[in-house]
Amino acid sequence: MIYVTGDTHGLQDYFKLHIFAGQHPELTKDDYVIIAGDFGGVWDSKTLAADIKPYTELPFTVLFVDGNHENFDLLETFPVEEWHGGKVHKIRPDVIHLMRGQIFEIEGKTFFTFGGATSIDKFMRREGISWWAQELPTFEELDEGVANLKRIGGKVDYIITHSCGERALTYPQIRIAAGVKTACPETHILSNFEDFVDFKHWYFGHFHTDARLGDKYTALYHEIVGIE
Repeated sequence: MIYVTGDTHGLQDYFKLHIFAGQHPELTKDDYVIIAGDFGGVWDSKTLAADIKPYTELPFTVLFVDGNHENFDLLETFPVEEWHGGKVHKIRPDVIHLMRGQIFEIEGKTFFTFGGATSIDKFMRREGISWWAQELPTFEELDEGVANLKRIGGKVDYIITHSCGERALTYPQIRIAAGVKTACPETHILSNFEDFVDFKHWYFGHFHTDARLGDKYTALYHEIVGIE
């Protein structure tokens, strides 16, 4: 089984996974829960082992795209590996970062991943301590994502991102949750995928709300939903 949920912020919003595990005793490490950004478990090198341990104790494998609240300097110390067809950082064998612009085949389903977003609270944070410039996707990552998509004919089953494109941002639930009147840089970047990619469904986090947006988009925070 494959499930998707929203931000966990380290241990701040971790408990939903613990509850979910208790409700599904049949799950094993061959099952996956994908966190749509702001994983937050890779935050401090001094406490990394303790921060990651609760995730490794879950019965399933945790996958995540990066959000804006990640320690990218620490994340990038992990070697890049190939896993299920795409590039990853293996934090632990059962806690895996799905990198930007990658395509993965998992249980016969294809997933396109593209993390990153703007921290609207970065004026309250310190660069290299609680905020990192790598939170914003680059055009090199965009180009790699486009090339990977074109290689398979521009068709995937699911898109997993942290933020969303401009089309999803027009839904009232997201505009209210976002609290902003203009799109952020990553929203423009993600909009490149809205028109030319043929996908079944797009899941994203970031906005701290749970909302089904028409037939093609779902924003997630507390909910954990199964892939159809």
